[in-house]
Formats: sequence, C-alpha cells, structure tokens
Amino acid sequence: MGSTDADEDQLFKSFLAEVSEAERDNEVLRILGCFKLNPFEHLKLSFDSSPDEVKKQYRKLSLLVHPDKCKHPQAQEAFAALAKAQQLLLDPQERGYILDQVTAAKEELRAKRKKELKKDSASKIKSQVDEGKYEEQYERSEEFQKQLIIKVREILTDKEWRRRKMQMRISEEEGRLKKDEEETKEMWKKKREHEEKWEETRDQRVSSWRDFMKTGKKARKGEIKPPKLKTEDPNKSYVQRPVKRA
Repeated sequence: MGSTDADEDQLFKSFLAEVSEAERDNEVLRILGCFKLNPFEHLKLSFDSSPDEVKKQYRKLSLLVHPDKCKHPQAQEAFAALAKAQQLLLDPQERGYILDQVTAAKEELRAKRKKELKKDSASKIKSQVDEGKYEEQYERSEEFQKQLIIKVREILTDKEWRRRKMQMRISEEEGRLKKDEEETKEMWKKKREHEEKWEETRDQRVSSWRDFMKTGKKARKGEIKPPKLKTEDPNKSYVQRPVKRA
C-alpha cells in the first residue's frame, strides 16, 4: 500500500514537471512571437508600468525561460529578448521615445473616437453629461487597449522604416564620398608618380638637348639623302639663260 502511494506521488511530480515544462515552452514561443519594437509586449506589461514593475516582471519571466531551466531550443533567444526589453524600458531616453509613440497613438484613437461620437447622439450626450468620465472608462476598456497596441505597432513600424531608409541614404552618401576620396587620392598618386619619373629623367633630357644643339640633327646610319635641286634664279651665275638670236 505504501509503495502504491509513493508511485502515485512520483507520477504526480512527473506530471507537474511536464506541465511546468510545457508552460516554459509556451512562454518561449510567446516572447519570440512578440512585436520586436515594443518591449512592453515582451514583458507583458501595460504602457503605464513603472520601472520597478519592469524589474519585477523581468525577474519573473526570465526565471521561467532561463536556458538552465528551460529545455526549449530557443530558450536562450527568448531570454536575450527579455533582457533587451528590460534594458530599453529602464533607459530614460528609449522609454521616453516609446511612450511618445504611445501618446501619438492615443491622440489618433481619440480623434477617431470623436468622429464616431458625432454619429452616435446617445454616446455623445452621455460623454458630455459624464464630463469626460465616460471617455476615461472607455480608454480603460479591453477594446481600447487592443486598438492602442495595434496603433502603437503601426506608428513604431513607420518610424523604424523611416529611420532605416534614412540610415541607408546616409550609408550610400558616405560610400559615395569615400569613393570620391579614393579616386582623388589615386589621381594625385598617379600625378606624383609622373612628376617623380619626369624629374628622374631630367638630366638625360638636358644632355640629349645639348647634344642636339651641338651636332644638329644627324642622319640615320645607311640613310641616302636625295640630291639638292638648283633653282632657276636669274641672279645666280650658274643658271644658263637662253640666248636670243637675230
């Protein structure tokens, strides 16, 4: 009887271990499936979470997917994603940037909501009577929060795409400037080499010019020069003029 109870306890422990392992695997998949530009999603936190809540949630989730305790092949990747999410949310500048996009998303949703209220007279009257409480209640609703997450994704995606395009243009411009610089260096290098070669042959050129000035242009060896023709010039004595006869 005691042996049966021990077997059941062991079976129950194995069952709990399997459930825990499945939970860890599911958490790994959830983290890796999150929108990469929103660290709040990785940590399953609302946009108004404090830095202390970020640290607490990170400790909780990181223990769940730690590679030493989770057998999932992508546990290390999920663990790194959580660490990065915490780093971003604890950095004032990065956190401020994300919250600015959240504010922009809320403004867009509020503007959309305002247009919808114009068509719904009952909701508009209720909103005016409650003096804003109706809208506050709506923004705390699950429906609004879902819309907010989607809108934040859209804005962050647009911002990131613009940033990458700008970075690409900057890289292209830097590449062009580098190419121009290299071509200019190559041009000056060739010019310098040409000037050095010209200077090296200076003595030879000067010597050749002096020899030319002394001896004039020499005929090539074996070259036969054509005879010079006498010009029929009446002032020259060697020209025979025709004699007129009576």
